[in-house]
Amino acid sequence: QVQLVESGGGVVQPGGSLKLSCQASGFTFNTYVMNWYRQAPGQERELVASISSIGVNMNYADSVKGRFTISRDNAKATVFLQMDSLQPDDTAVYFCNVYYRSRDYWGQGTQVTVSS
Repeated sequence: QVQLVESGGGVVQPGGSLKLSCQASGFTFNTYVMNWYRQAPGQERELVASISSIGVNMNYADSVKGRFTISRDNAKATVFLQMDSLQPDDTAVYFCNVYYRSRDYWGQGTQVTVSS
């Protein structure tokens, strides 16, 4: 079965950095687009970044362009989200996602808190 396990969240001061990881299993990782979403309290889940199956094409939400970088290691079935210049508005639970066989799969999420 598909499993997505996120890690790397935590508490960081404004201007700081974090790197999230998502370990995937249960599907052919190197043939699927991988996504990072986030959900802040009281808000809808939003797409933050996407990366194509072989890591050539990346897309970002306007709010994170120039600050976040998505990448993947297909040999390790892992997708990453490097987050720099973090701001309080980036505080949210971050989820790894794959759309596989006509449904969305999600990890359990990892909390990122940006606070002084």
